[in-house]
Amino acid sequence: MLDAARLAGALPRWCAGVHAAAPELNELDGRLGDADLGVTLDKCATLVEAALPELPQNLEGIFKRCAQATAKASGSSFGTLLTVALMTSAKRCAGVESLDRAGLAALLAEVVSSLSSRGGASLGDKTVLDGLNAIATALAAASDDADVRRVASDASRAALDDFRGKPNRIGRARMFADKTIGMDDPGMVALQRMVDSL
Repeated sequence: MLDAARLAGALPRWCAGVHAAAPELNELDGRLGDADLGVTLDKCATLVEAALPELPQNLEGIFKRCAQATAKASGSSFGTLLTVALMTSAKRCAGVESLDRAGLAALLAEVVSSLSSRGGASLGDKTVLDGLNAIATALAAASDDADVRRVASDASRAALDDFRGKPNRIGRARMFADKTIGMDDPGMVALQRMVDSL
């Protein structure tokens, strides 16, 4: 079960994982974009860390406070999507004390839908949406006694492997078309590092 205490306890690990991954993400993003993905997420993590001492005691409040923090980080597309994901999670958790495996899968499916509407990407475009959808699908199919962290990590990694041989179809990376075949999408790698940090 994911409740407020577990979420609050996981955030420092998330922040540490993002800080550690920043150089790698900048390098990957430099092949396909502006080389600022790591910088953006590093700043997001720093702002979330600053918010940790004053987190609310419920899921909705924690997600909302984190969204407010990341919104200050950057106007970059990925930073905006992270903020939208957190706000979507906050709304989904209004009045909810905890999420079980099925509830977490449903939340992630709603996040995928919100991010698609906001960013214009579709499943199959080789973006972070594909990683998130893979996690949501795997969690929905898992047993109630499954280790959701392992399920999420394995699903995210499988999505990276599956899409590595496909071209990016949206964003700046789409301009490189077939040259992106064989390369990992930086946003999907960022998701993998976030999941692994948990």
